[in-house]
Amino acid sequence: MRIIVQNAKCQGHARCAAHAPHIFKLDDAGYILAGNIEVAEGEELTASRGARSCPERALKLDRQPCSTSEPDVIPPRVRRA
Repeated sequence: MRIIVQNAKCQGHARCAAHAPHIFKLDDAGYILAGNIEVAEGEELTASRGARSCPERALKLDRQPCSTSEPDVIPPRVRRA
């Protein structure tokens, strides 16, 4: 399992890290660090609780098996006029 991090949505509430500081790493200002998070086996429940606690929905659960060919950071969408 992995957590998909959408940095643009993070507002620094740090609720994710309150549930699992060893999984959700924050910068000095309290914002989640860039890059998706690979969740270790046995940590799925704790990671899920942390991700679901985000009031901004900046963290999404991906329960599919991890693929090494995917990028770690999802690029922002380009809006077309």
